[in-house]
Amino acid sequence: MTSDASEEKTGTRLVKYLAQCGVASRRGAGDIVQAGRVMVNDEVVMNMAYQVQPGDRVSLDDKALKTPQTEGSEVILLNKPDGAVCTLSDPHNPHTVLDCLPPAVRRGLKPVGRLDKDTTGLLLLTADGDLINKLTHPRYGVQKTYRATVIGRVSEEELDVLRSGMMLEDGPTAPTEAKLVQVDERSYATFTTLDLTIHEGRNRQVRRMFDALGHQVRYLERIQYGPLRLENLKYGAWRKLTEQEVESLRQEAAQSTKGA
Repeated sequence: MTSDASEEKTGTRLVKYLAQCGVASRRGAGDIVQAGRVMVNDEVVMNMAYQVQPGDRVSLDDKALKTPQTEGSEVILLNKPDGAVCTLSDPHNPHTVLDCLPPAVRRGLKPVGRLDKDTTGLLLLTADGDLINKLTHPRYGVQKTYRATVIGRVSEEELDVLRSGMMLEDGPTAPTEAKLVQVDERSYATFTTLDLTIHEGRNRQVRRMFDALGHQVRYLERIQYGPLRLENLKYGAWRKLTEQEVESLRQEAAQSTKGA
């Protein structure tokens, strides 16, 4: 039986409910609903605007879904250590970021985007698919700040290239905020440390930008994600975000969308 009648304007929209369960992004959840894969109280529902009420039984492909976390759902901030990969499992590298968390805490969590194996720093994890979508989808453009130490002296001209945007093999980058932190001249080499703020989500983007300028990255750490800073959290250590911090992430995504 298919239900497409209007429901009361209370509860949670079905696509949002599925996203909060971690099933998919809202867009992906819409496709799932339209494919007739979702049942509410034993009836197939294909109306994406359907309002799920408290106590409703929701299932996907005949498997019951657990009640999702609320808008203030749990989010973990982890200082990702070097060598850990941002996947739920990897047969070629058994050390994942979930290994930094106790089993009772890691259950259902997924990394928000990725840091590559050799990059350390601020990583968020949550089971809230809607929040993951808001923090990673290009249309929201949430800013992320990285501290990079590269080989060689980065000139003012190269800083200008970073700030104005540059061409990579997958197209031009958006303008980047680039701030010089320090230049360390040693007897065997010169190292430059900079802070770069980007809002794109390209694979290994910061490393590729410096490669294009002829500077090898020796050390890369994400120190800020939206309004959140890494601060004094030790490598491998983690903490739960407060509800206020989670709400500030959502507001950051909303503001980024308005400015797009």
